[in-house]
Amino acid sequence: MPVATQATVKGQTVDTLKQTGSQILLANTYHLLLRPGREVFEKFGGIHRFMNWDGPVLTDSGGYQIFSLPHARQMDESGARFRSYVDGKTHMLSPESSIAIQQAMGSDIMMVLDQCIPSTASHAHAKAAMELTRRWAERSLRARSNPDQALFGIIQGACHADLRRQSVAALRQLPFDGLAIGGLAVGETASQCYEMTELVTSELPKQLPRYLMGVGTPSDLLECVHRGIDMFDCIIPSQLAQRGVAFTSRGKLQLRRTVYRLSDQSLDHDCRCLTCRHYSRAYLHHLIKTDEVLGWHLLGQHNLTFYHRLMSDMRASILRGDFAAFYRSKTSELLLTDGDHPTRTPRKPKTAKTPSLGDYEIYKSPQGFFSIKQKSSGEVMHSVTPPSEEANTLYIEQSALAQRLTDPGLVDRELIIWDVGLGAATNAMAVVHCFENQGAVDALRAVRLFSFEQDCDPLKLALKHSGNFPHLWHSAPAALLGHGRWTHDNGQLLWELIAGDFSDSIASAEPPDLIFYDPFSYKSDNQLWTGTIFAKIFRQCAGKNTELYTYSASTLVRAALLSAGFFVAQGIGTGPKTETTVAFNRADGAGLHPLRPRLLGPEWLQRWHRSSAQVPTELAADARREIIARIEGHRQFSAG
Repeated sequence: MPVATQATVKGQTVDTLKQTGSQILLANTYHLLLRPGREVFEKFGGIHRFMNWDGPVLTDSGGYQIFSLPHARQMDESGARFRSYVDGKTHMLSPESSIAIQQAMGSDIMMVLDQCIPSTASHAHAKAAMELTRRWAERSLRARSNPDQALFGIIQGACHADLRRQSVAALRQLPFDGLAIGGLAVGETASQCYEMTELVTSELPKQLPRYLMGVGTPSDLLECVHRGIDMFDCIIPSQLAQRGVAFTSRGKLQLRRTVYRLSDQSLDHDCRCLTCRHYSRAYLHHLIKTDEVLGWHLLGQHNLTFYHRLMSDMRASILRGDFAAFYRSKTSELLLTDGDHPTRTPRKPKTAKTPSLGDYEIYKSPQGFFSIKQKSSGEVMHSVTPPSEEANTLYIEQSALAQRLTDPGLVDRELIIWDVGLGAATNAMAVVHCFENQGAVDALRAVRLFSFEQDCDPLKLALKHSGNFPHLWHSAPAALLGHGRWTHDNGQLLWELIAGDFSDSIASAEPPDLIFYDPFSYKSDNQLWTGTIFAKIFRQCAGKNTELYTYSASTLVRAALLSAGFFVAQGIGTGPKTETTVAFNRADGAGLHPLRPRLLGPEWLQRWHRSSAQVPTELAADARREIIARIEGHRQFSAG
């Protein structure tokens, strides 16, 4: 399905689309809701007359587009609240309103509203999104009033096999007209995409169409038809045409290359599209080099023809019963690049210098996201999970920050947050974004956010290369570095930097409600993980009901917190960690917490007794015995 996001396939007319073999187009509810708006479709009687297309139209719900705006939307049970890129107004897209606008468009196939997340998301994050998508799917079915418009459910679950199976099991029980696989091609490798696709298709009912959303290249189409997919959409044919790329039976050609400047050959000898019948590679090269729109149009027309022919050939081979042979013959062909004029072996490129500042450098993970690495220790801030994702899961969601900000019973009480270990400001900016995402709420609690940091080079480095760090696309971080503080326009959020040694700053700092404890690990910065530091924090928080959240679940860290007087519970898993840690300075803290984290019990105490890391080995014997006695006598482990 060619992608007609704005009720048009870029660079094409409806007539040229029909000439390429297009039978059904995909339009996007999110974009068309914002412009031209529902009333236009009601005036014209639907999208078909509006865009002069007499074939079927599938309308995507807009879940992916909302996902791609992490700093301008808020998602909860009711739906997705987001700011319009057209006029800045706030809109609410719920399962019901998504179906309503799609029914107004008169699309032939509607998609349920889903929560799309990165395919590399943690199990807990993916599970919550999958279950929310299921509940929204049930609401979408109830909202549909026109049975002539087909409705497809969307399977989610990121790259977690058990969640994908759960999603299929739930959605196949509902009366959908087809099922789609969402949440792929958003961060995973090609092999992971194929693995999840094959897993899902093996569980899908055979009588319903299977639709893989947002995928992909010609090779992706071949591989995923091989795994049982029927329908695809992707912007690649028209998007790459704009960049001078053509897909041919001799591989992918880059028409910008000078080798095509004098070529009088047609684009593809095996193709009978208008472009291949009437224009030379030399002319197409000229159009692309001069950025003429006609070049985009002609290459787009050819690419769409190539895609439709590939799908048609696969369908024919399946009906003949020889798809296995077709698959083998096409696999290598589709991976060719400039088959008639292969590129010369390039010179070995110069090694790019890694951007750095002081003891820190920018680190690019194998998954493609960027973090900050300390050169002296080799430790990476957020090495496995994207920084903003980990900050939201571990600190924002686990602390129920959004709920605390909007609770009417707490609105008159200022919320104090300590951000210990500013780093590249990932956790602090997660607080700022969470605060701003509550924009439609009538009354918000005032927040004072204190970031403790001895060395601000990580933030300076990240800001210098902010294109790699989307969480910094905001005025606050630069203001914090320049002035030591930043105040939100509404005056309700104040962010201050407390520079210097954290241990020296504790006694004079405002006692917090929440502590996001995120310094480098015990191995790199053991002075910040001792019972002495935690005891200082505990004393400073006397009189407050304080909660401390940290990524570490090590026995030594938990023992240090217990020895300082904290009540310690198991936190949720994130990234590679199956557990994190939550600590409370009051005995009833865990019971009052919205998520009811489970306090460490006698079984943990037994494991601790057997551990070789009960307390730091460098302590004197008397000090070790005193700490052991405090932990053994802690009220947390007392009977009843």
